Amino acid sequence: MSDAGGPSSRFPRRGVQPIADIVGGVMDPILRRKAGMTMGLISAWSEIAGARLHDSTRPERLIWPAQRSDTDPFEPATLIVACEAAAALRLQHQTSELIGRVNAFFGFAAVDRIKIVQKSVTPERIDRRPALRNLVAGEPERIEEMVSRIEDPKLRNALRAFAEASLRRSKRDAE
Repeated sequence: MSDAGGPSSRFPRRGVQPIADIVGGVMDPILRRKAGMTMGLISAWSEIAGARLHDSTRPERLIWPAQRSDTDPFEPATLIVACEAAAALRLQHQTSELIGRVNAFFGFAAVDRIKIVQKSVTPERIDRRPALRNLVAGEPERIEEMVSRIEDPKLRNALRAFAEASLRRSKRDAE
């Protein structure tokens, strides 16, 4: 039994409701003002896009519709996805599945369309290997002398290659 001022008299019972329905009215104004990407989406992109798309695609930004007034209903955003030309057809084919995954990530219908922008997604790799010098006179003979006592030919060849690579990476001593 509850008294007249108890919680049951202030809040009518409606049964079980999805949390999205309850929180939707509170989140609409906040989400409409939100512009740009979230770091969570960028960091989770490999799981969202899947193994076949994450290397050749990248989320660029979310474009939210303009807010006319606070009473306007929530409208989902457009997700701009940068895509390598070779993967554009695959991305276009999987657009509805990707929208579902993005919305599942956010926990509500945040995105209703994807706009594909073809451009390079993979950064150019910079060759950071050190410049190798040529072996100077006497070094190959010194290596051969060091590995000559090793009986196993595979091990001897591997150690010879290792010693040559180590010397080629090292700076030559001033003579």
